[in-house]
Order: sequence, then structure tokens, then C-alpha cells
Amino acid sequence: MITDIIRALKGGSARLFLKNHPEIKYHKFWNGHIWSHSYYMSTLGNMSKETVVKYIRNQYSK
Repeated sequence: MITDIIRALKGGSARLFLKNHPEIKYHKFWNGHIWSHSYYMSTLGNMSKETVVKYIRNQYSK
């Protein structure tokens, strides 16, 4: 499933990031997580650039 692929990509990138930046691991950023538990996926073929930018900016307010 696509959710398994996303989970693997997020988990692998988080492990790689923390391996390269171990000092981050000891800070309490994002409740101890590099990534949020959610994700968003869509093709850009049916969506404007403004919609994508709005979505990304709204992630900071959550």
C-alpha cells in the first residue's frame, strides 16, 4: 500500500537525519518526532501551485 511506502520513506529519512545530526535527537522537537504522523498526497495535474503553497503554509499552524 502507498501508506507503507510513505511510512518507510519518512522513517528512513528520520533515521538518516538523526544519524547525521545526533544533537537533534536529545531536543524535544515535535514531541520527539521528525515528521508528523499525517501526510498528503496528490498529483499536481488537477491543482494549482497556490493550492499547494497554501497547504504547506497551513502545516505550520497545526
